[in-house]
Amino acid sequence: MTSPRVRLGDLSVGFVHSLADAVRSFGQDPEPLLEQYGLDPARLAEPGARLSIPRYMRLGHAAIQLTGEPGLGLRMGRLSRISQAGLAGVTAAQAPTVREAARCLIRFEALYGSNYRGQSSFHEDAQGAWLRFYSISPYNAYNRFVVDSILASWIQQLSSLAGCRLRAEKVDIEFPAPAYAVSYNDLSDNPVSFAADINQLRLSQSSLGLRNPDHCPSTWRHLLQLCEKELEQLTRTRSLRERITQLLGPLLNGGREPNLEEVAARLKLPTWTLRRKLADEGTQFRAILNDTRRDLAMTYIRDTELAFGEIAYLLGFASAEAFQRAFKRWNGHTPGEFRRSQRQAG
Repeated sequence: MTSPRVRLGDLSVGFVHSLADAVRSFGQDPEPLLEQYGLDPARLAEPGARLSIPRYMRLGHAAIQLTGEPGLGLRMGRLSRISQAGLAGVTAAQAPTVREAARCLIRFEALYGSNYRGQSSFHEDAQGAWLRFYSISPYNAYNRFVVDSILASWIQQLSSLAGCRLRAEKVDIEFPAPAYAVSYNDLSDNPVSFAADINQLRLSQSSLGLRNPDHCPSTWRHLLQLCEKELEQLTRTRSLRERITQLLGPLLNGGREPNLEEVAARLKLPTWTLRRKLADEGTQFRAILNDTRRDLAMTYIRDTELAFGEIAYLLGFASAEAFQRAFKRWNGHTPGEFRRSQRQAG
């Protein structure tokens, strides 16, 4: 059985508007750059239009080069609007409190963006809550701005709902402090912790409890129902194979290979039941793992500038050599030969 191509992820073209606004704020015209990436006004107005993650990263990198501003992602976040998150954003804008708006943006993240590496999460305790953005390491000039824009947009969008400027109690960022580290100062009351274990920001209970003056209970409930229906539609038709493929992304990262037991636990199934269900679909866990790695490897090599050692790490291989051997077994070519052929074809 052949598997569908595994995508690195995509996101709503709504995110392009804050990027364009950020470019304009530095005195540059974003239109030629957007046209170069096929993002004309008609494309940006299409309902449900999406942009692939690799293309978005290349666009962001080009915008940083155009403006000469490596901290462009922070400016994007500050200029973002909650409606740019589509139906999930419009729904969050009707939430009764900052807490429920944050929960909504994160619960329905799949409606405006997806990444095989993981999904954002909300963790509340007695003192406050963490809003967490998953790891997209290894970090480079093409993806740091994504973390910056997400964390800054959470602060901006929740502030707009509350009608006052929120500041995080704490902000943690996985990559080392960049040259523009001072630009993070208005996100938090405390210095940002760089080279952290996770990307996250913390809001206090007082911030979470701030009321939304525009909240209308009936509209809020109606929009929640629409979001739930959209989310169900996204997941209803997935086969067991597709669900496993989606789970493998976050488990692969880190130079280690996930096993059947881990995936069965995530699916809340006994290992023997999962093995039997896969047999009923005419496949095995090892075949799905190999197909997922192969498809992701081809996408990384074709659509990103990552070194082969970095790709090996992201796909759970113990070494770059083990990855190169596996890739040649899958495709009959080395990763270097495949990348060259794709560049020539492109």
